[in-house]
Amino acid sequence: MSGGRHKESPTEPFKRALTACLKAVANQRELEVVFASDRPQLVGQRVRLPEPARRMSPEDVAVTRGLADAMALRLACHDAKAHRRAAPQGQQARAIFDAVEQARCEAIGAQRMSGVKTNLAAMLEDKFHRGHYEDIRERADAPLEDALALLMRERLTGQAPPKSAEKVVELWRDYVEERSAAELDSLSDKIDDQAAFAKAVHDLLASLDMGSEAGQDAESDEEDSQDDSGEAADTSDAARGEAEDEEEAASQPQESELSGEEEETGESEEADQSAEEMIDSEDAAETDPQADARRPAFDGRNAPVSDYRVFTTGHDEEIAAHELCPPEELDRLRSYLDKQLVNLAGAVARLANRLQRRLLAQQNRAWDFDLEEGLLDPARLSRVVTDPFAPLSFKQERDTEFRDTVVTLLLDNSGSMRGRPITVAAVCADVLARTLERCGVRVEILGFTTRAWKGGQSREDWLRAGKPAHPGRLNDLRHIIYKSADAPWRRARRNLGLMMREGLLKENIDGEALDWAHRRLLARPEQRRILMVISDGAPVDDSTLSVNSGNYLEKHLRHVIADIENRSPVELLAIGIGHDVTRYYKRAVTIVDAEELAGAMTEKLAELFEAGSVTRSREGRGRHAA
Repeated sequence: MSGGRHKESPTEPFKRALTACLKAVANQRELEVVFASDRPQLVGQRVRLPEPARRMSPEDVAVTRGLADAMALRLACHDAKAHRRAAPQGQQARAIFDAVEQARCEAIGAQRMSGVKTNLAAMLEDKFHRGHYEDIRERADAPLEDALALLMRERLTGQAPPKSAEKVVELWRDYVEERSAAELDSLSDKIDDQAAFAKAVHDLLASLDMGSEAGQDAESDEEDSQDDSGEAADTSDAARGEAEDEEEAASQPQESELSGEEEETGESEEADQSAEEMIDSEDAAETDPQADARRPAFDGRNAPVSDYRVFTTGHDEEIAAHELCPPEELDRLRSYLDKQLVNLAGAVARLANRLQRRLLAQQNRAWDFDLEEGLLDPARLSRVVTDPFAPLSFKQERDTEFRDTVVTLLLDNSGSMRGRPITVAAVCADVLARTLERCGVRVEILGFTTRAWKGGQSREDWLRAGKPAHPGRLNDLRHIIYKSADAPWRRARRNLGLMMREGLLKENIDGEALDWAHRRLLARPEQRRILMVISDGAPVDDSTLSVNSGNYLEKHLRHVIADIENRSPVELLAIGIGHDVTRYYKRAVTIVDAEELAGAMTEKLAELFEAGSVTRSREGRGRHAA
């Protein structure tokens, strides 16, 4: 071998073969296939697959092939526009519709190609194992959409559910078979006709008492049904800020397997569609930090009226992190968090140190001139030479008032954050809290989720009350205080390990969480108050959305954001992980990968502090000139 010849990586032949196979199955020669450490994703004509390890086990090879086959079959067997037209309105119904459609595409490949059948089975086993589905013990914790997709796969291909998902399927099997056995059997004859299959899925949803969510008239013909649901989908899209132009990355179950995430009902759709929007628009719309100069005091009067309601607050909880977990388990979880991201912690620390230097530099940057005491100002000594009777001029450094600032980090603790995103968010919050504390800035770290999947005790109360119409929010909130603003970092450090606890991350009701964090900030004595929200998706709670309009939670979130941005002295900004938060917040940035979170957080905080420093300096010069 010549000295100048580059040695090929041992994974390159595998990547070439996988790419060729994917394009062949999808029947798309121009398909762009890339390999990266980020999660697998299909957006338009671009496929992203996990970077293979240099030494792959046979299981790893099969899982990666399964991911590629699932995406290829999606491209070959799926019409995105027809899917949008036929999609139901309800959140849970839509999640079932998406999951079953993906299972249909995969079943077509499994029936025709035995190798694809084996690869898909390995991929699904890995997916449900990483999602810890074998630990689910109750039906309330078992996603119905996954159970239905696996039951349909069982009928179409004859394959039993993956071992890791057997418990989930068995929890739902009797319930589904009793109500929908005939509807499931009818799907087998329509596997090659997407439109007919979609109509049959609507019949399945009706048999499961989700006819109202499906939003279609069972007596109407197929074309009318598609048109009606298309109009409903268009209305829903408009309410969601037209987030579904590209669509179908959201419907793919493979997008989070290798990152260890378990995509939650409906929420993954919003996150992935937003990622598509972000790819189309590289620069997130940001507002000039000085544009919202001075606002009136936020006193709660004359506030815009919202139709948002809560069925009951009796089961909600606001709780400190250490109360949810024994001390010894918190220590173990914190140790696990530290071990998971040793390299990332170093990178975050470097960014935090850079932020600290920028903040400390600002503290000595402002000067007051023409004073009667202080340091002699050599720039004005010439006046003494020209006019011996002129008084000496002195100057004095003016510290930036960082000590009069508090920052709240509000972290999305929903299920879609499971895996690397929540780990990165915990590390970033930990290191930034320590950094800002060194600069004299108080920091509060909060998290929000729900106590249960699909309703909890609030839904049970609603059922006992006779299912009154339009009950409003129908789940039990869980708002977690990881670190209060007055608590030193060293005492709250281990609390962040709680985010690693299995079963903590459930659904997310962002509007009420944002309002909770905002009101805590308003009660603080500091003059400057900053609220940073970190989220990876739109608000999702199946129980609430199943009995209210499809945009009920999102509408409330927009109302709370507008109230804070227009009427409150609190400075609000947001960072979206794979989710276009610029649709909601005036001051926001969207990142594609959780790995970018540390840089985004430090940069946005630095911009805020620097903007505040410039504003105060201008105010000081104005007062002096006067």
